[in-house]
Amino acid sequence: MAVSSGTFSTFLCIKTTSFHNPSTSPSSLRLASHPAAKLRLVRAVTSATASSEPTATNKRVPRGIMKPRPVSPEMQDIVELPEIARTQALKRIWAYIKEHDLQDPQNKREILCDEKLKKIFEGRDRVGFLEIAKLIGPHFL
Repeated sequence: MAVSSGTFSTFLCIKTTSFHNPSTSPSSLRLASHPAAKLRLVRAVTSATASSEPTATNKRVPRGIMKPRPVSPEMQDIVELPEIARTQALKRIWAYIKEHDLQDPQNKREILCDEKLKKIFEGRDRVGFLEIAKLIGPHFL
């Protein structure tokens, strides 16, 4: 979409009778009492670029959680990479959990930690799935 990041301004245009008409009195120029006033909505793009998609010469540099960072050796055992983005690390941890069938069968929100997961989850036996993102934070150097 070419104009998705633009800022739109909406304003009201009122078309009234000419001021040069001698039969027009100031009281007839008011909007409420003027039956010939025509209203139309005008929308204008105030700041937008023609194309906001990155091209071959204009690539976006990953920042924040998308930027690859070095990880601890304990984390490297699971994600198998020395440097990875947080989002990709979470995906690989979930793949490891599913591959080794480490979810509690009665409560799928609980993760049953094996020895590798205990190293990155502070030695805990069980971890809630919402805690994973918080517990992997210290392993990004």
